[in-house]
This record gives sequence, C-alpha cells and structure tokens, in this order.
Amino acid sequence: MLQKQWRVMGGIIGIIITLGMVFGGYVVEGGKIAIILHALPYELVIIGGAAVGSFIVGNDFAVVKHTAGDIVKVFTGPKWKRQDYTDLLCLMFTLVRIAKESPVEIEQHIENPDESAVFAKYPRIMKDDHAMEMICDTFRSMIMNFDNAHQVEELLEKQLEAMHHANLHGAHALQKMADGLPALGIVAAVLGVVKTMASIDKPPEVLGEMIGSALVGTFLGVFLAYGLVGPFADRVQAIQNEEHAFYNLIREALVASLHKHTPQICVEVARRNAPKKMRPSFSDMEEALRESQKAA
Repeated sequence: MLQKQWRVMGGIIGIIITLGMVFGGYVVEGGKIAIILHALPYELVIIGGAAVGSFIVGNDFAVVKHTAGDIVKVFTGPKWKRQDYTDLLCLMFTLVRIAKESPVEIEQHIENPDESAVFAKYPRIMKDDHAMEMICDTFRSMIMNFDNAHQVEELLEKQLEAMHHANLHGAHALQKMADGLPALGIVAAVLGVVKTMASIDKPPEVLGEMIGSALVGTFLGVFLAYGLVGPFADRVQAIQNEEHAFYNLIREALVASLHKHTPQICVEVARRNAPKKMRPSFSDMEEALRESQKAA
C-alpha cells in the first residue's frame, strides 16, 4: 500500500521540493520574487510554447500521444503491478500445460482468445495487444512445428527489442526537449535584452528591472531542463524498462517450454527473471497455481 501511494505522490512531492528549494532559497537570500513572478508568464509562453511547438514538429502524432501517456505514468507508476506478474505466470502455466497435453485445444485458445475461458480469467493481460501478440503468435509457430528453441528465442528477442525501442520514444522525445530548453531560455533572454535596449533612455532602476526580467528567461530554460523535463525523461525510461520486464517473462516461459521442460519448470524459470519487487515468492506462486487449477 505504501509503495502504491509513493508511486502516486512521489512525483508530486519531488516537484514541490524542487520548486520550494529553488524559489525558497532565492527569497531567503534576499531576492525579489516579484520580478520573477512578473516575468514568468511571458517567459513561459516564449520558452514553453517554443518547446512544445518544436516537440510537435519533431515527432509524429503517435509519439506525441505516447509521450502524453508516459507523463501520466510519472505520477501513476508502471502499468503492470505485482499481481499482474503472478497472473501472467499462472496464464503461461495453463497454456504450456494445455499445449503439451492437447495441441488441438491450445489452437482453439490462441485463435480465438476473446472466446477463451483461459484468457478470460486475466482481463488485464487480455487487453494488452503486445502480450497477446507475443503469446498467440509464438504458440502458432510452435503448432507449425517451429520448435527450434534458439530460433524462437531469437525471434522473441528481436520482437521485444523492437517493442522496447518504440516504447522509449516518449522518453527520448522528452530528453531532446530538455536538451533544447536552455537554448530556448537564451532566446527568451535575448528578446528581453532587445526590449531593454529599445528603452535605453529609461531611468537605471527601470532598466535594471527589465534586465532582471530578461535573465529570468535564461534561468527558466535551465531550470525546466534540469529540474523538471530531464527528470521526467529519466523516470519515463525507468518505467518503460520495468514494464519491459513483464513481457520478458513471456519469452522465458515459452523458450523453456521449447526446451521440453515441464510447465512448473517453465513458470519457475520465468518467475526468477521477474524484477525483485514484483517477483512472487516460490510458495506464493505454488498457491496461485493451485488456485488457478481449482478454478479451471
């Protein structure tokens, strides 16, 4: 429960600490926050608008949509939870057992997964296109006597690599935005200097305030890059790496099956490759398998 709450609150707490320490330290040091607050909306329009516009120009709609979803995950955490890992292992156990006992029966499940009683017990997995594609396509290959374990492992590895590369587009796009923000901050600052030079006949105190406002652009570009967008990109990449481990369990179970291991061994091989914080214990896994067999 505490871990779930941290996933939701961790990002918010981090942002609050960052903003509080930066601006709080500035005020404590004697800085005039009014100058920053006055310039902030205009600088945000220039820097933020240019960053978002460049982001849209540099990425197609699919990446833009994917990145928006990735930003949400910064606050909600990875898609797959601990129970999902247990459910996946139970599903793989059942499918591998059926495939060994009755190739005809497994064909019915993988050809019509929407009508399968086995898949129906795991709706979250069933709704995931990537997981279903990996499971069903690989079993189809096995039914067609494509039983070379090393070839199948290589195919799955390439499929996982391509999928992971696509899922990291959001993190890479955010990192590119972070890399460009300091330069956009300089652009905003230069525009502020141009504005100041056009008012060179103003009193020194007015010019000082205008120069200070111009420098807010430089500050904002660097701050957004290294204080917010950059960490967001790092967090998105970490989440995608964690979610990738879920699909890797499918590969481990299927390859173990091709090596002629029993369903129990296939599940154990996959279980041991699960991330530690998501990995069910040996006894928990045995209990889950017993429950799934009773339900069947």
